[in-house]
Amino acid sequence: MTTSATEQGAAAEAETRTFPYARQCPFTPPKEYEEIVEKDVSQVTLKGSGLRIWTVAGYETIRTLLTDPRVSASRKHDNFPFYFIAPPEYRTETSFIGYDGKAHSDTRRKAALTFTARQVRRLRPRIEEIVDDHLDKLLAMTPVVDFHHAFSLAVPMTVICELLGIPQDRHEFFIKHGTALLGGHSSTEERQAAIVEVNEYVNDLIQLKKREPGEDLLSRAMADYEASGEEYTDRDLFNMVRLLMNGGHETTASQISLGTACLLENPDQLRLLLSDPSLVKPAVEELVRFATIGDTAVPRVALEDIEIGGQVIRKGDGILCLGLAANRDPEVFSEPEKLDITRGSRKHLGFGHGVHHCIGADLARLELEIVWSKLFQRIPTLELAKPFLEIPRKEGAVIYGLWELPVKW
Repeated sequence: MTTSATEQGAAAEAETRTFPYARQCPFTPPKEYEEIVEKDVSQVTLKGSGLRIWTVAGYETIRTLLTDPRVSASRKHDNFPFYFIAPPEYRTETSFIGYDGKAHSDTRRKAALTFTARQVRRLRPRIEEIVDDHLDKLLAMTPVVDFHHAFSLAVPMTVICELLGIPQDRHEFFIKHGTALLGGHSSTEERQAAIVEVNEYVNDLIQLKKREPGEDLLSRAMADYEASGEEYTDRDLFNMVRLLMNGGHETTASQISLGTACLLENPDQLRLLLSDPSLVKPAVEELVRFATIGDTAVPRVALEDIEIGGQVIRKGDGILCLGLAANRDPEVFSEPEKLDITRGSRKHLGFGHGVHHCIGADLARLELEIVWSKLFQRIPTLELAKPFLEIPRKEGAVIYGLWELPVKW
């Protein structure tokens, strides 16, 4: 198959730019996105791996692509767009987030029983207790306090550990390894070591749940497999646990810290929320859209040639769907660069789209709703302890966020 002049030009241009780009500020897309948005579909080179891939920026283009059976979420493809040189475990150890078709739906179903809207609603009283408990602990500290570590990480970690039946004394273990896997600055060796240690722990947990099943997601998943007569392996189970652990705390923690900082930096919106607590649900949607912590967390690979956005993506090419660009699409969101907690639109792609839409979206929404309903009511004088732009950010991380959030009151 011949390569067109347009494709040759795109490839040459990709050699001169490396991706991902740094945001101008935590809530502003990188300046390079202006050209990427204008083109809709562009070719770039990943910094860590040197792999040439396609970026897709348009809201409708991304939605179309994520429902196209000609793209795959499997990490096993040679050109899967990892930001780094991926160790073998990244290609073989995965769960439904990296499966396609029936394998995806069958495996996802085991976990989905815990994340139905009805089941999530039943968790509200317990999550309210958890949030209040951690606010009590926060208020017992002497400012200045790192809000990200003391609260943002602690709340969703407590929730997901309870759901999975993981002892609460393992928080620091999973935070440490989640940072190694998703933080963006770990070496290949550090990532491999984290995978090995997490797998060993989860394997031990699985054996424990086999002997002593409880009222938790892992025990229910095993019982569901047994009742259905489906074949499964321990590897299927620990891949599911590891995925839900990372997705269940790292993403929500980043959203809590960024969203809280955003409200503190937009006092008019914070005053509006305090004056009308019923705005908390639309505020959650707007803060998820505005921050878009998963900007570069939706990778795919083309299974055959695809013509989209005026470009031909060739079979085997890697693709990244840029959620931040899509969530600032002016054809979808009026004044997209403006934070407006009354907007409340669920059109955003903060939780993905299509069959791989975030399985824990309803749980994340509930946690965020409870956090922002209680936080500023209980600590009305909360403020940042240093200028926002001086707070270190997770540039280049799979899940965007802050390394810390120093606050006082």
